[in-house]
Formats: sequence, structure tokens, C-alpha cells
Amino acid sequence: MDPKAYEQMAKLEDEHWWFVGRRRIFSRVIETLALPSPAHILEAGCGSGGNLKMLSQFGKVWGMEKSEFARPLAQARQIGIVAEGELPDRIPFEGQQFDLIALLDVLEHLEQDRESLKALKSRLTSTGYLLVTVPAYPWLWSSHDELNHHKRRYTRPQLLATLEHSDLEVHTLCYFNSVLFPLIAGIRLFRKIVRLPESQDLKMPSPWLNQLLTSIFSAEAYLIPRFALPFGLSLLAVASPVRMAFSQHLISEASSIPHN
Repeated sequence: MDPKAYEQMAKLEDEHWWFVGRRRIFSRVIETLALPSPAHILEAGCGSGGNLKMLSQFGKVWGMEKSEFARPLAQARQIGIVAEGELPDRIPFEGQQFDLIALLDVLEHLEQDRESLKALKSRLTSTGYLLVTVPAYPWLWSSHDELNHHKRRYTRPQLLATLEHSDLEVHTLCYFNSVLFPLIAGIRLFRKIVRLPESQDLKMPSPWLNQLLTSIFSAEAYLIPRFALPFGLSLLAVASPVRMAFSQHLISEASSIPHN
């Protein structure tokens, strides 16, 4: 993303319906996880830091960000520790293990998505969780994705395979931003068909519309823990390292069996 996009994001992400709704959904999902109190939490690719305050409600927060334009904006929030980092090979905070790592709309920007997931898995505690969100449906690819430097959009089976091939056990995999999906998808497809250019400018709607969209989007926070929404603009996954304790116990038991 270019510097202008980060500046716009930093100005709007505290109040814009899309950011506010997402944070409410993420917070609801995190509440369902068996995290210690306080948890050690890393946001990988924290951008301008809009999620750090929400994450800090659950424990001590660290953030990593590659962009030299976004990182100072995140640091200026003075929430947790934000350092330079890049996936898959330059994760900061050497020696620190995390109970939760949030990778929120980052994976689609990375050439090496599986390698990046494996690198993050190595920084989780044995009982830690990885929270991942990505844009859904390759058929929705548009100039919006190109402007945001996306490498891909994911199908549900593709994200599942990517996580499992990274030695992660998937506990939750669902769509979100579902209620507004027909409207937003329709607008993007119309622009694609008639070849209308997308604008990278992120604008705040009028107060009444922003409040309405916030309420509609945020309502999904009460659905996702209970129901698997059948479609949506984005996918959300919760995964953890494949638990080795049980398999190691079986190996130990097998080795104790006498052989004729």
C-alpha cells in the first residue's frame, strides 16, 4: 500500500463502519478462545495500528509492521510494542512466544503464504491460537485487489489446505461480512463489467449511513460464534499448532508393548 492509503486508514479506522464492525467480530471470536490472562498477543502486519487497542483488552500486545510509513502511525498510538518485521523471515521479538497471533487481511499480500504461516506457528505457545482473515472468492478479483497489492483471494477449501499444509489444526473456518455481501459484491462486479476505475481513496460515509452500516456489520459478531455463515466477502479462520502430546503418548505406549 502507498503512504497515502496508510494515512487515510489511520484517520478513519477508529470510526469507519468497516473497521469498527471487523473489530467487534474479532473481539467476539477472541472471547471464545481459551487464552491465559493476561495473554501475550502479536499482530503480524499491524498497519497503522487500528486493532491494537482491541487486542490489548485481552493481554499484552506486540505489533510487527514492514511499512516505514505505517509503522510510525502504529507506534504513535503507544499501545504495546511495535517493531519492524516482515514475513516469513524477519519476525521480531526473538525468544518471545505468543498465546495469540492475529494475521488480519495480511496473508493475501504475501508471496509465500504457507512459509509465513509456518514461521508464525513456530512463535505460538503449545496452546496458542492463530487468527487469520483473508478476502474471499477469486471470482471477485477486481482493480480493488490490484490497488491494494493483493496476490490472491481465497476459496474456503484453498484457505483450509493452506493452513493444514502449514501444520496447523483448524478449529474455525467461516465467512463474514455476509449481510452486506450482495450489495458490495454487486457494486464490484458492475464496476468490473463496465470497467469503471476503482478509487483507493477511503471515505467516511455520512454519519447516519456510517452508523447504519456499523450496526449491520457488527451484528455478525453475534452470529459467527454460533452459525457458519454460507457466504461473505471475507474468510475467518482460527487455528493452532497440531497437538503433538497425544501422538507422542501413543508412540510411548507402543514402544512399551513387547514384541515376539
